[in-house]
Amino acid sequence: MAWRKTYDGAEPQRVNKWLASEGVCSRREAEELIANGLVSIDGAVVAEPGRKIERGQTIEVADARGAPAKISVAINKPIGFVSSQPEGDQVPAARLLTKANLIGRADPMPTSRTSLAPLGRLDQDSRGLLLLSEDGVLAKAAIGEDSKLDKEYLVGVRGQINDRKLALLRHGLELDGRKLKPAQIDVVEPWRIRFILNEGRKRQIRRMCELVELEVVDLLRVRIGPLWLGDLPEGKWRALTPAERDALIKQSKGN
Repeated sequence: MAWRKTYDGAEPQRVNKWLASEGVCSRREAEELIANGLVSIDGAVVAEPGRKIERGQTIEVADARGAPAKISVAINKPIGFVSSQPEGDQVPAARLLTKANLIGRADPMPTSRTSLAPLGRLDQDSRGLLLLSEDGVLAKAAIGEDSKLDKEYLVGVRGQINDRKLALLRHGLELDGRKLKPAQIDVVEPWRIRFILNEGRKRQIRRMCELVELEVVDLLRVRIGPLWLGDLPEGKWRALTPAERDALIKQSKGN
């Protein structure tokens, strides 16, 4: 099915940049579509990758039939698996992407040759929602510098929780010499804290807790932007739907 939209920007914009910002494809993929004659403006095929679209013009991207679909999946990662490139005897979370672990359908199925990048860190000793994808547009939405997606965690801790520590966790800490962005912090049980973060520094939650003399004993990510872990069983995975992809991209822009 073709994609069609009328440009309403105030200033002319390069076609590949606008298609990427709309979540249609990455800039490089847009250039490939243009080279294959699959992009047109007001009915005229776009011949130059540097072509700009102006306000009121309608762009159409033809259905590139035969092109492989971009695979994006959600995993409920157990403890013991790494989200990033494994080292030594570490086991990557992508090993979980078997037919036996699949909930629902996946078309196409990932294979050993599929290169799926983690869209955000989730440490080996943490569990919960992890996104893997080969979709460059979705990756930028999830982990790009300008992304507005927040992440929600339920964190079990050992130690005394008090108002002073909660205040510091919310807006009073620094890591690596840089002040952290404000965090939403709530106590949901006597030993469990909800963290909602708008950044993803390395082992951020564990290090934040260490600074206020709390020890993390369990860390579960339950949400990335509009996407919830829900009832996906631990160790299982499912394919991301087009509607979920669109929602992630939309919210990443603050919409």
